[in-house]
Amino acid sequence: MEILMRMSERRGGCFPITLKSEKIYFLSDLEHIRHVLVDKVDDYEKYFEGLKPIFGKAMITIDGALWQKIRKPQQPFFHPKVYEEYYPHLMTAVKTKITQWSDLAASGEEVEILEQTWSLAADMACRALFDREMPFNPQAVFGAVKAYTDTANHKNIRAKKMSGEMSEVGDEEAAAEAISAWLSLPDAVIGAKPLSYRNQTLLKMLQRAEADPEAPEFDHQQVLDEIKQYLWAGTETTALTLGWIFYLLSQHPEVTEKIRREGEEVYGDREPRCEDIQKMTYTRAVMLETLRLYPPAWALMRTATQEDEIGGHKIKPGDKIVLSPYMVHHNPKYWNDPETFDPNRFLPGRIKQRVKYSYLPFGAGKRFCLGGQLSQLETVLALTMLLRRYRLEYLGDVPVKISPTVMLTPKGGFPFRLHALS
Repeated sequence: MEILMRMSERRGGCFPITLKSEKIYFLSDLEHIRHVLVDKVDDYEKYFEGLKPIFGKAMITIDGALWQKIRKPQQPFFHPKVYEEYYPHLMTAVKTKITQWSDLAASGEEVEILEQTWSLAADMACRALFDREMPFNPQAVFGAVKAYTDTANHKNIRAKKMSGEMSEVGDEEAAAEAISAWLSLPDAVIGAKPLSYRNQTLLKMLQRAEADPEAPEFDHQQVLDEIKQYLWAGTETTALTLGWIFYLLSQHPEVTEKIRREGEEVYGDREPRCEDIQKMTYTRAVMLETLRLYPPAWALMRTATQEDEIGGHKIKPGDKIVLSPYMVHHNPKYWNDPETFDPNRFLPGRIKQRVKYSYLPFGAGKRFCLGGQLSQLETVLALTMLLRRYRLEYLGDVPVKISPTVMLTPKGGFPFRLHALS
């Protein structure tokens, strides 16, 4: 990442790298990013080849008219007005995690905090979107996530996929095992017993679309792919954000105390209501600053479909474009003292001072992440509830080394020990 940032600074925010026959342009200048994500968005297709074995033809991997048809009926389920309906189910998931942490704190054992936050985020998604308890072993699935997000494992997968040999997978091929694990999850969700038989859920909508003869794009495979999308992309961002927050708080205990005090001031001894979460401006600022320093989606990839010009470079159809939120978020042109953790940047009144497109944790333009606001609600709720009951002791190296693979993850994980508060 440091090398990419130095090259970006020297080359004016747009520089090419040639890998074999492919030309890849890295963009970190805001004008160039707006050009690709907004001004000429239809000339740059989303590039997600590496994740198609996992997501198939889910909304996250497709583009154009098909993307619009798939996204449109799902969009109402991610409107802020429906989050109040989700809220009791999110709260149940957090309370379940609090109970689980009681045993872990009593044992004093070391825990991988990302495994904990991933299982929490997956439980939230299953309850809120699908009306199901989590119908799978979260530890096993988290292992599959880690195996696949290590992009070094992908070479054998691509070779087998091209030769049609995906049916037999060796034990050494962790990424292929991850694919097998994920292929079983949608059926497990669909086959699980509903919690409350809610009629208006995302899962019900997908099933109704499948049965609608006027929506041929929503076949059964599309339903399965959409479920996989939410169980991965819909959980990974929340899980990583919480993990990075806990790491930063371990280095800034005064920020932890401010979060606890805000909870005491806003909702006191009772459980927070949905409207309370909206009032927790400091806790939210901590989350937003963490997303600036460690955006889970550190790079957004596109493929040019038309000839173009960016920063004096001639772009040809087929060229790959990498837009890097990480490089933008750490650029002193747009942020004062960008390497410093300062939640005050995001307090009310200061957000409007930010340069447009200088903050991109959920992308920008029409491809802005559909579940971004829901992820933020989940994160703030989990953060305030868990920190009111536990102190998290970080056991790893400082500073942590980052691993920019599919997502921005900590190299070696996040080992923690949990301590119950009296």
